[in-house]
Parts: sequence; structure tokens; C-alpha cells
Amino acid sequence: MSAGDLIPLLPLLAVTASSIWVMMAIGVKRNYPFILGSTVGGLLIAGLLAMNLLPGPAPDSMPLLTMDPYAQFFTVLICALAIGVSLVGHNYWAEFDDQREEFLLLLLLATLGAVVLAGANHFASLLLGLETLSMSLYGMLAYPVQSERAPNGHALESAVKYLILSAVSTAMILFGVALVYAETGSLSFAGLEGLPAGPGIGISVVALLLISAGVAFKLSLFPFHIWTPDVYQGAPAPATAYLATIGKIAVFIVLLRVVVETRTLGIAPVAVVFSLLALLSIVAGNLLALLQDNLKRILAYSSIAHMGYLLIAIIAAFYAEGPISVEAVSFYLFAYVIMTLGAFGVVSLLSSDAQERDSISDYQGMFWRRPWLAAAFTGMLLSLAGIPLTAGFIGKFYLVLAGVESGLWLLLAALVVGSGIGLYYYLRIVYRMLLPEPADAPELREGNAAFSVVLVLFMLLVLFGVYPASLMNLIQAIAL
Repeated sequence: MSAGDLIPLLPLLAVTASSIWVMMAIGVKRNYPFILGSTVGGLLIAGLLAMNLLPGPAPDSMPLLTMDPYAQFFTVLICALAIGVSLVGHNYWAEFDDQREEFLLLLLLATLGAVVLAGANHFASLLLGLETLSMSLYGMLAYPVQSERAPNGHALESAVKYLILSAVSTAMILFGVALVYAETGSLSFAGLEGLPAGPGIGISVVALLLISAGVAFKLSLFPFHIWTPDVYQGAPAPATAYLATIGKIAVFIVLLRVVVETRTLGIAPVAVVFSLLALLSIVAGNLLALLQDNLKRILAYSSIAHMGYLLIAIIAAFYAEGPISVEAVSFYLFAYVIMTLGAFGVVSLLSSDAQERDSISDYQGMFWRRPWLAAAFTGMLLSLAGIPLTAGFIGKFYLVLAGVESGLWLLLAALVVGSGIGLYYYLRIVYRMLLPEPADAPELREGNAAFSVVLVLFMLLVLFGVYPASLMNLIQAIAL
């Protein structure tokens, strides 16, 4: 390998170097502002390096990674999201007594795993990136062990649930990969094209279904969603924000690459299973969200529905001609992570390591106390619902377009009905914010960093909702 071959890997190397630097700095002296600055600086350098590589031609594929423009685009997004979570977490951990720095180290290591997933083209790199991401998340989800919430065991319980079920899902993926290797003699994604599609299809179907089940757990698709509401509710808000954004899109990028480049949905039973997963996730996610009064549980169940929406475009990738499905998934993923990080940024502003403010009642009267924050939060919720003039609406429009070109009418009907149901439970939260302020309303702490992140995300939602052409032109230029 020559020095030129390392150029596409520079963003990955930058995140790796940042992780090592932060680990060494923590060992020398605990200085949270310095560690935060080092984390943000390292992620910023990695993101800028990836952005600089975007316009160039796709490099030659390496045995384990393909750092093409599509991977670099999502590397930029992942690094930007990680910076956002770091700044949001700064407000959340402001009153934490000790050992705040390790959270940022875990965040960097998780980001390293996510960047590996963005460029994975081999099952070895898939599993390496997935486990690096997952094992870092275990620590992030259980992090406030010394806070007043620790005796209740919520954060630790969330991490243990995620650990156990994540291990099961990884085992399923490994079993599926073993069967793929037995059939094709290859662990590269391209080797999936060698799976028999005629006589002897049984092992191929079992292998792909096992891998699909493991991926469905990571994406919290129905019926592999059981862990999602409990983990979202019990974990600290910054960790939940990371799991709900980077933790989801990193896996979805791999899924999209596999489906588009190998046409695995050409095996009929696999396509049927994906369609059922999408339909059930949309229906169950939206209906279960109606029953919740906890904001983090509402966002958890709605995330199940949103993953179902995205699966429509994944399925359409096999049936539709042209890149419309890849463009739809890319745009909606971009919009979804902005909306979700913004929503959890608001939760983090109200919460601390000692007390999570995640009940809908905690947000009553917010319009009269912090009108700008409430307006930004309303924008996030309306975008999640798919209201026009928001990026969420444009994203759903492209999903519908991909579904129409593929004739997925039942799934499109579920999307329309699910969006209507979603509008109701999102407006419940907006209604609470418009009510008069109660006497025992929780204090809204000042958090300039977190508020700035939420405000920037809100402006991006409006910008790409009103003028989506700039983002879509970029996506079209780097699509798979």
C-alpha cells in the first residue's frame, strides 16, 4: 500500500488519533474544557478532511473498506453529529461531580466505529465497526453511575438490556455470515451475489434472514424493537441522542450499500420479509407512540416508524430503475438525524445527570418561558411529522416518489396513515408547550452551547425544507 492509498482513510485516521490523544490527556490530567475542545477539534478535522475528499473521484476499493464519495459524505455527517452531541452533553454534564471526560472518549470510539461502518464493504469490517460502536455505547448508556439517578438503576438497566440483546443480534449476524461464507467462500459484500437463487435456495434464505434479523435489532424494527423504549427512557439524554442518530444511520448506510450493490432483495422471501418489517414498524411504532406520556418513549416509538419509512426506499431500490431510492434514503437520513438530535438537544437542556426531564408535563408553558427554544422544538416536531416547508416533508416526498416508481402501494398507504397518526402525538407536545406555565415548572437552565446546536439544526431544517436543491444536488453527485 502506497502513501496515496492512505489519503481516503485520512478522516478515519483523524478520529483514531483524536481517540488516542484524548485517552492520553485524561491519563495525564483531568481537564474537562480541554478534553471537550480536543474532542470537538479532532472531529472537526476529520469532518473537514472528509469534506475535502468529497469532490474527488471514487478511489480504488480496498479489501475491507470503500471510502468513496458516498462514504465520505456520511463521514462528514457523522462527525458533525458527534460534535453536536458533545456540545449538547456539555450542558447536561455541567453539574456532574467527577469523571465527565470518559464520556467524550467513549463518544470518539463510537464515532470511529460509525466511520468504519460508513465505508464497510466486507463482513469483517462490518463486524469490527459494529462492535466498536456497540461496545462504546454500552458505556455511554450506563454513564451517570455517580448521579442521584444511579440508585434507581435506570441507566445501568438500559445499558444491560442493550448489551444482552445486542450480543444476541451480533450472534445472529455471525451465524448468517458463516452460512454466506459456506455457500460462497467469500466474506465481501460482493460475494453475496454468488448465493444460489434457484435450487438450493434454502441456505441462502436462512443466511440473509439471520443477517436481516440482526440488522433489524440495531435499527429497532418491529418486532425487534423491544429494547428501544426502555433504553431511550433510562439512558442519559446525550447518550440517547447519539444512539438515536449516529447509531441508526451508520447501520442503515451499510444496509443500503449491501442492497444496492448486491441486489440481495432479488431473493423473493427476503423481499417479503423486508416489506413486512417496514409495514409492521410503521403501524406498531405510530400506534404505540399514541399511548405514551414520556417524551423519550414517544421519540423511541416514533423512531421505529421512521425506520419503517426508510425501509420503503430500501425495498424500492430493487424494483425502481435509477438512483431515486438511494437519493430518497440519503435525504431522509440527513433530515431524520437533524430532527432527532434537535429534539434530544431540547431534552438535554432541561435535564441533568441528576434528573431527566422527559415527561410531557415538564414542557408545559415552555413557550412563555423560553419562546425561541420552544419555537425550535416545535420546528423539530413538525418536521418529524412531515409538515411542508421542513426537511422532513421533503424527505417523505422523496420516499413516496421512490415507492410510487416501484408500485409499493400498500407501504405507501401505511406511510400516509402513519404520518397522520404521528402528527397527532407530535402536536400533543406542542399543545403542552402552549398551555399556561404551572407553578411547579422545572427550572430551565442556561446552556449556550446546547441552545446554539438546537438553533443551528432548526435553521438547517427550514433551509432544506424551503430550498432542498442544494443538498439534493450533492446527494445526486455522490450517490451509489
